[in-house]
Amino acid sequence: MKKGRLFIISAPSGTGKSTVVADLLKRIPDLVYSISYTTRPPRKGEHDGKDYRFVDEMTFRRLVGEGFFAEWAQVHGALYGTPRVEIEDAVAAGKNVILDIDVQGGMALKHHYPKAVTIFLAPPSFEELKERLSGRKTDPEAVIAMRLENAEREMTFRDRYDYCVVNDDLKRACKEVSSIINPPKRV
Repeated sequence: MKKGRLFIISAPSGTGKSTVVADLLKRIPDLVYSISYTTRPPRKGEHDGKDYRFVDEMTFRRLVGEGFFAEWAQVHGALYGTPRVEIEDAVAAGKNVILDIDVQGGMALKHHYPKAVTIFLAPPSFEELKERLSGRKTDPEAVIAMRLENAEREMTFRDRYDYCVVNDDLKRACKEVSSIINPPKRV
């Protein structure tokens, strides 16, 4: 049986990463989404087991100690981790897996899984990113400032990724990322 592939998509907060991944899951029916664990509270509309697996810090740290995660990191004040067995089982079963994770996690996973394909989703500009974060009205100003500070650091990683897609037009960006994961068949 042919092994599946691991696709890692990372982006600064507010770049549209979750929206692009949701589109990919509709476009590519055999693509499997790896659900990360996190200690942060759910945002409006998020569901446990669909968007993330929401756990308390004690449970998360116990899982770290058990070697449960392929990678884990603290991002924006919360802990996030990628479950090792789930992605390895899916890839071994011939399924392509998409991971929506921060640059720390992306680089750690690329180290552990060198054949993984990494995609960095970039905002069209820092000013546009600022507007997007403020416009979604989910975070207080202090959190937005922290996310923007982190975004500056995260942008320095873009050249370490196999592909960089600028999300200046959502429809085009979704199509471009889709063609990386599921290239058109040659005739």
